[in-house]
Amino acid sequence: MSEELEHVKCLIIGSGPAGYTAAIYAARADLKPVMITGMQMGGQLTQTTDVENFPGYPGGVMGPEMMEDFRKQAERFGTDIRFGYVSNVDFSGPVHKVIVDENTTILADTVIVSTGATAKWLGLPSEEKYNGFGVSACAVCDGFFFKNQDVVIVGAGDTAAEEATYLAKLCNKVTMLVRRDEFRASKAMVNRVLKTKNIEILYNSETKEILGDGKGVTAVKVVNNVTREETDVPATGFFVAIGHKPNTDIFKDWLTMDDVGYIITQPDSTATEIEGVFVCGDAQDKIYRQAVTAAGTGCMAALEAERYLAAKEDVEA
Repeated sequence: MSEELEHVKCLIIGSGPAGYTAAIYAARADLKPVMITGMQMGGQLTQTTDVENFPGYPGGVMGPEMMEDFRKQAERFGTDIRFGYVSNVDFSGPVHKVIVDENTTILADTVIVSTGATAKWLGLPSEEKYNGFGVSACAVCDGFFFKNQDVVIVGAGDTAAEEATYLAKLCNKVTMLVRRDEFRASKAMVNRVLKTKNIEILYNSETKEILGDGKGVTAVKVVNNVTREETDVPATGFFVAIGHKPNTDIFKDWLTMDDVGYIITQPDSTATEIEGVFVCGDAQDKIYRQAVTAAGTGCMAALEAERYLAAKEDVEA
């Protein structure tokens, strides 16, 4: 006789601000949510040092500490938090099948996807060494820490151009490394960069190494990929703006995505085209990508899941 599969009202895939907020709201609505955290419990913020732009922390907070607070609050209301990863899904039926750690199947009436996104990095050992100590993938998150300092930013798209102009308002000088002899960004964004006096653009330039004193970044070794000439650019901050990769590959056979992999939701909603499946946080947000906006969409997803189940119960009654 086959073992009966676990059946839950609400399954949350992924932790972080979106997942934990969805869990808080779902638990308070008595949906008895089960959360599968993913292998990076707490998401991207667990790799962040100081967080100063999240409401409710007037003195700032360390990223891992903030995620621990979120976790405790979700657990306080009864969320069943399980460390593991979702290896496959089957959204073909009215009840959704989710395979955890490749061998456990959970049936769920609603699924909230909060798998987030991962910043693309250059892959340099020194980049990893100084991550959080001068190296960042989010100018809006960390730019304030480099007020009146010299920084370097890598990238040539709209995001890089936008972040360079944001940094220019705070920093003494912004050196922008563009790998080719032209930008990939839109003309409007390029014009904004060109009009900003304290941004210097180095075309045909790539990062060879991030230099530091063991405590933080001191300079960036830049190589011209045409002449092969190397230059050390003094800087205390190094920002990588070459894009993000949403962690959504396991859903590609079921949910509509853009060409990068961000899941497309219904207008003014976290709902997908699959009934009972909702998406929040950086898995669907390629514009803002902030902890506070992720938390907001986590709230939305849980409220929509609750309303979906209530409507379903009314129909069945």
